[in-house]
Amino acid sequence: MTNVRRDRLRELLDAVLAESHDGSLTDMAGDAFASPFHFSRVLSREAGESPVAMRRRVLLERAAWQLKEGSSVTDAAWAAGYDSAEGFSRAYSRAFGHPPSRPAERHWLPAPNGIHFHPPISLWVDAHERSENPLVEQLVRHDLDDTAALLSRAAALDEAALHEVRLPGAVVLAWDGPEETLAGVLHHLVRAKETWLASIDGRDTPREGMRDVAELAERHEAVAGAWLAMVRDLEGRGAWNDRLIDALCDPPESFVMSSVVAHVLTYSAHRRQLARHMLRAAGHPVGHGDPIMWLRRHRNEETTGDELA
Repeated sequence: MTNVRRDRLRELLDAVLAESHDGSLTDMAGDAFASPFHFSRVLSREAGESPVAMRRRVLLERAAWQLKEGSSVTDAAWAAGYDSAEGFSRAYSRAFGHPPSRPAERHWLPAPNGIHFHPPISLWVDAHERSENPLVEQLVRHDLDDTAALLSRAAALDEAALHEVRLPGAVVLAWDGPEETLAGVLHHLVRAKETWLASIDGRDTPREGMRDVAELAERHEAVAGAWLAMVRDLEGRGAWNDRLIDALCDPPESFVMSSVVAHVLTYSAHRRQLARHMLRAAGHPVGHGDPIMWLRRHRNEETTGDELA
């Protein structure tokens, strides 16, 4: 009898991506003849990624390839296990940095293990893919998701509550002016990324002010994908030491790109906590926005923006 060595990791991966189940941890573990706890622990240890997160990522990679090949958004969403095109579009935009209406240049997403979708129905394990430090991506995505959550909470307030002065004299950055109201803090939270991206792309300074929270949320959704794509491009090219000559400054100034991202993350974190303080003062309890809890949810279930705050 031939003694064929079992490839247990491959068996676990097959269970993750099997079409015979809906992607629940229980079903995946059942296909692998293991308990959910053991299945999740072993695969997370061997692949550096939870089963649910891996399945979601690989199916999004497959969807990106299908869209490039001419599939409709609805068909790609259904094949990836989404109940609606809207939910798929949100997940796709968070992952690729742009909506599914625009084909991805490359259908692979960042992975800690080199495991990717390979057309038409296979997996590819890139032995040369670096296991990147995920810290920057996690910080940026947490910031974007948490901002969306806070905007969702703020949408429940009336205009008087949004514009009530709650921190008299509060200034985060001198050139931005006072941020004494929740509306002011949320506006600068979004506009900071709009302004830096305008500098990077050589566009005019974005307009000041906001009509309402709904309009600001739309602006955030638009800038979030572009900001994430820009950070991923820096990471992918190893371009953190590139310099931006900001012609919007008078006189023009030079900024190292790594310092730009660090600057935005620093003051964004501060403003998000100010927004929490003001929301609580307005009688709307919010959570801490802890990145530990965000990452835990992100790795183990499909996350929507308003779950974070």
